[in-house]
Amino acid sequence: MAPEEGGLGRKITIGVCVMEKKVFSAPMAQILERLEAFGEFEIICFGDKVIVEDSIESWPLCDCLIAFYSSGYPLEKAEAYAALRKPFLVNELEQQHLLHDRRKVYERLEMFGIPVPRYALVNREVPCQELDYFVEEDDFVEVHGMRFWKPFVEKPVDGDDHSIMIYYPSSAGGGMKELFRKIGNRSSEFHPEVRRVRREGSYIYEEFMPTGGTDVKVYTVGSEYAHAEARKSPVVDGVVMRNPDGKEVRYPVLLTPTEKQMAREVCIAFRQAVCGFDLLRCEGRSYVCDVNGWSFVKNSHKYYDDAACVLRKMFLDAKAPHLSSTIPPILPWKVNEPIQPCEGLTRQGSGIIGTFGQSEELRCVIAVIRHGDRTPKQKVKLKVTEERLLNLMLKYNGGRPRSETKLKSAVQLQDLLDATRMLVPRTRTGRESDSEAEDFEHAEKLRQVKAVLEEGGHFSGIYRKVQLKPLKWVKVQRSNGEGEEERPIEALMVLKYGGVLTHAGRKQAEELGRYFRNNMYPGEGTGLLRLHSTYRHDLKIYSSDEGRVQMSAAAFAKGLLDLEGPLTPILVSLVSKDSSMLDGLDNASIEMEAAKARLNEIITSSVKPENGNGLSEFPWMVDGAGLPSNAFQLLPKLVQLTKKVTEQVKLLVMDEDEKLSSTGSYDVIPPYDQAKALGKTIIDVDRIAAGLPCGSEGFLLMFARWRKLERDLYIERKERYDITQIPDVYDSCKYDLLHNAHLNLEGLDELFKIAQLLADGVIPNEYGINPMQKLKIGSKIARRLLGKLLIDLRNTREEAIGVAELKNNQDEHTKPTKAAKDDTDYQLKPQTKNDDGRRSSTTSEKSMDQDDDDDKETKYRLDPKYANVRTPERHVRTRLYFTSESHIHSLMNVIRYCNLDESLQGEDSLVCHSALERLYNTKELDYMSYIVLRMFENTEVPLEDPKRFRIEMTFSRGADLSPLEKNDSQAASLHQEHTLPIMGPERLQEVGSYLTLETMEMMLRPFAMPAEDFPPPSTPQGFSGYFSKSAAVLERLVNLWPFHKHGHANGK
Repeated sequence: MAPEEGGLGRKITIGVCVMEKKVFSAPMAQILERLEAFGEFEIICFGDKVIVEDSIESWPLCDCLIAFYSSGYPLEKAEAYAALRKPFLVNELEQQHLLHDRRKVYERLEMFGIPVPRYALVNREVPCQELDYFVEEDDFVEVHGMRFWKPFVEKPVDGDDHSIMIYYPSSAGGGMKELFRKIGNRSSEFHPEVRRVRREGSYIYEEFMPTGGTDVKVYTVGSEYAHAEARKSPVVDGVVMRNPDGKEVRYPVLLTPTEKQMAREVCIAFRQAVCGFDLLRCEGRSYVCDVNGWSFVKNSHKYYDDAACVLRKMFLDAKAPHLSSTIPPILPWKVNEPIQPCEGLTRQGSGIIGTFGQSEELRCVIAVIRHGDRTPKQKVKLKVTEERLLNLMLKYNGGRPRSETKLKSAVQLQDLLDATRMLVPRTRTGRESDSEAEDFEHAEKLRQVKAVLEEGGHFSGIYRKVQLKPLKWVKVQRSNGEGEEERPIEALMVLKYGGVLTHAGRKQAEELGRYFRNNMYPGEGTGLLRLHSTYRHDLKIYSSDEGRVQMSAAAFAKGLLDLEGPLTPILVSLVSKDSSMLDGLDNASIEMEAAKARLNEIITSSVKPENGNGLSEFPWMVDGAGLPSNAFQLLPKLVQLTKKVTEQVKLLVMDEDEKLSSTGSYDVIPPYDQAKALGKTIIDVDRIAAGLPCGSEGFLLMFARWRKLERDLYIERKERYDITQIPDVYDSCKYDLLHNAHLNLEGLDELFKIAQLLADGVIPNEYGINPMQKLKIGSKIARRLLGKLLIDLRNTREEAIGVAELKNNQDEHTKPTKAAKDDTDYQLKPQTKNDDGRRSSTTSEKSMDQDDDDDKETKYRLDPKYANVRTPERHVRTRLYFTSESHIHSLMNVIRYCNLDESLQGEDSLVCHSALERLYNTKELDYMSYIVLRMFENTEVPLEDPKRFRIEMTFSRGADLSPLEKNDSQAASLHQEHTLPIMGPERLQEVGSYLTLETMEMMLRPFAMPAEDFPPPSTPQGFSGYFSKSAAVLERLVNLWPFHKHGHANGK
C-alpha cells in the first residue's frame, strides 16, 4: 500500500528506477547523498535484476520516481509501473521515446518555437534507395529544393547513432570529419578522401554553424534552473582536452536571458525536468541542435548542491506542500569540502610579459599578418580555336556565345582536363620550320595547361582557376533550321595557378601561432589556452579570399590554440572570410600605376631623383628611396642570368622527355596529393631524393615559370625592360634557392643577389614613390581594415569601462537586500525591451559593423560563481587579420606617415625616429610579417583619464632571412627543412613612451572607413525576441563579470 503523503514522522520515498551503471555514477551518487542528508527522504534503488527480470507489481512502492532510459533499459515496463502506482515523475516517461529519433526532437523543438539550425530530412525505406527529391553535387546537396552548401552536417535520424559527419567544401580542401562518442582522447576523425555523402540510411542534413571552436552543454534541473558548460568542440581537431586527472576540461559559462528561456522551453517541451541539451552559439544567436534527456554535470560540487536543493523543493512541492521548502542557512552535508584544485591543461602554457595583474591589464591584441611561404604565382594565356574547348565554354556559360566562363569546380576542371588530354599531341616533335613556330608554341601551352590540371592528384578550387573569354564569332544556321545564331570561333584561355601555401608556409604559420600563444598573453598557468577555454578570450580570425591566406590563418590558429590534425576543419570552424576588407587593390589601381611609371622613369634615366618634400635629412623622404644607384646597370645582368637559369631548367625538361619517350609513359613524376599535403609541415623526402622539384611542381611547369620571366623581363623587339617583373624574378629565385637547392642551378645565387637588390627598391615603391604617395595609396587599400581596427579598439574600451563602472557600483552596495534587488532589476530590464528588437533581414552577408560586434562578440562569458579561476574578470579580445603583402605595406605606410597629412600638421609620427630608420632599412615585409597593436588598461587611473588606455605597437619583418645565409645557426637547421625562421617583433615606439588610445584614434581616423559606413548587422529571418541595442548593452554589462554575490539559486 502506498504511504500516506506527507505523513508526520514519515519520510518521502524516492524510487530510483534506472540501470545500476547510472545509479553508481559520481554525479548521481553525490546528489542522492545530499538528498538523504536533508533527512526528509528515503532513497530506494530498484537495481538491474528488479527492473529487467521482476514484474512491475513486485517493484518497490515510492512517492516520487526517478526513471530514465539508457542502454538495455525497458522503458515500456517503467511506463506501465508509473501508470499502475502513479508516483510523481521527475522526468515523464512517454516523452523519452521522442529522444531516440532526431526527426521528432527537431519537430518538437520547432513546435515550441525553439530555434534549431536550418535542416531537411532524407528518409529512406531501404538502404541506398534512390530519391528523386535528393540531389548531390560537388559542393552541395539539395533536399526538396532546399540547398545546403558545404560545410554541412549529416546526422543519422536514430538518436542513439552518434556517427555524425561534416562535409567540407573543395575551396577549403574538401574531405569529411566524423564525430563520435569519445574514445580515449579522440572525439572525431578527419577523412580527406571522403567527399560523397552516405546513402545507406535516413539522415538529417543541416547547415554547419561556426561556433568559434566551442560547444555549450546546458543542464536543467526543473524549468527554472539551468547550468551551462563550454568545452572544446570536436569539430576542430577531435582531441579531447583533459586535466591532470584525466577528466575532460569544461568551464561553466553564463547563459543569456534568451538562452535561459530556451532551457525552460526544452524542459517543458519534452517534460523532462532533468535534461541536457547542446547549444550552438553562432553569429550572436543560439540554436538547440540535440536533446539528450537525463544528464548531470560532472565534477562540480556547487552544481551538486544546487541540484539537490532544486530536487528537494520539487519533491516537497509535489508530496508535502505544507512543509517549508526553504533552504536551511547551513546545508546539512559536509560543509568543509576540500577546495577543488585549479584545472591545468596538460600542454605547456605561456611566459609572462608586461605587468599583468598589477595596475595594468592586457585588454586587446590585434594582429595583421601576411600569409606564409608560397609557390610562385603563375598565369598561362593562350588563344584557343579547338571546338572541344569552345563547346566547353558554352556548356558552362549557359550557351551564351559572348559571355565569358569561369571554371573552378572539380567537375568543370575535370571536363577541361579531359578535353585538353585529347588535344595535346602524344609525341613532341621538334619544329621543322619557322612557319610552325606558332603551332609549336600553342601545343606547348596546351601541354602546360594539362600539366597544371594534372598537378596535385585531384582538384581543389582554391588552387586553380580558368577563364574562357570569347574573342571572335560567326553566324551559323540553327540546328532546327530556323534562322541563324552566333557561335564563337576563338576564345582567350587564362589559367591562373600557383601561389599555394607550401609545407614551409604551414610550418611558419603554426610556429608563429605558438609564439603568440606563449608571448602575447598574461601567464596565468597555461596563459592563452586557459583564457580561451574559460570564455575569457574573445577570438575572431579573418582572412582574405585567397587559399594561401586562409590556410595560413588555419595553421596559425592550430598553433595558437594548441590544436592537432588537418587544417580543413580548423579553417571552417574558426576562420571567417572577408574579401572586401583584406583583398584587392582596385581602389588604388590608378595611383599604383602612376607610381610604377615614375619608378620606371627613375630606374631607366640617369637623373638622380629629387626630394620633393623639403626634408632631405631623412633618406626615406626622397622619390624612389631604397633603389640602388646603379639600378639601370644591374638590369642587363639580371636578364643574362635569368636566361642562364632558364636554359638549365630546359635541359632538365628535355631529360624528362627522353625518359617519357623511352618508357612510353607520361606519368614519370610521382603523384602529389595536394589535399593530403594541406596539413604537412615537412618536405617530401622521396621527391627530393629522386632529383625532382620540391612540392607538386614538375620540370615542365618549372621551365614554363622561368621561360615566362625571361620573355617578360626584357622585350627584345622593343628593346625595353619591364621593371614590374623584378619582384617575380626575385620571388622565383628565392623559392628555388629555398626549395630546389638540390637541383644545383648554376648562377641562381648571383641572380638572387641582384634581384634582391632591385626588388628591395622596387617593391616598397610600388605602393607609393614617396611618403605622401605611400600614405594616399595605403589609405585607399587599407581604409576598411583601418576602420575595423578602430572599431575593435573602441569596443574593447567601452566594454572595459562598462565592467569597471559596474564593479564600482557593486562595490558601493553594502546591504545584501539592495544588491539582490539590483540583480533582479538588471535581469528583468533586458526582457522588457524584447518587443522592439531589430528588424529581420534575409541577407546572410557577414557584417563588420561595430554594433554587430557589440551584439555578437561580448555576450558570452565565464560564470565566476562556478568557475575555479583566480581572475574571472580578466578578459582579452583578440582579432587576427590574415592578408597579403599589399595590405601589410599599406597599413604600415599609414601608421608611419599619417602625421604628414594636412589635417594632422604639427603632430608627431606614431612611429619613433629610430623605428622609421629601421623600417627604411627593412625594405621587405616578408612571409609571415605582422603588425601588432596591443591595448592595456591601467586600472589605477580614473576612467575619464586618456592614460587609462595605452597602445603598444610592434612589427616583424617576417621570414626575412636570405636563403643564402650560412652563418645563422637557426637558419642552418631550418635550411634542411626548406623553412626560414620568422624574425622577432620590433618596437615602433621608444621604450617608456606612452601612446594613448585617444591619440591613436585621432591620427588614424582621417584614413579609416567611418564606423557608420559599415553595413548594418543582419538578423536571420524567423528570429524574434532578441534585444534592442540598448537592452543588449545592458545585458552585456550585467552578464559580463557579475561581481554581485547575491544571485538567486536559479539565476544561472
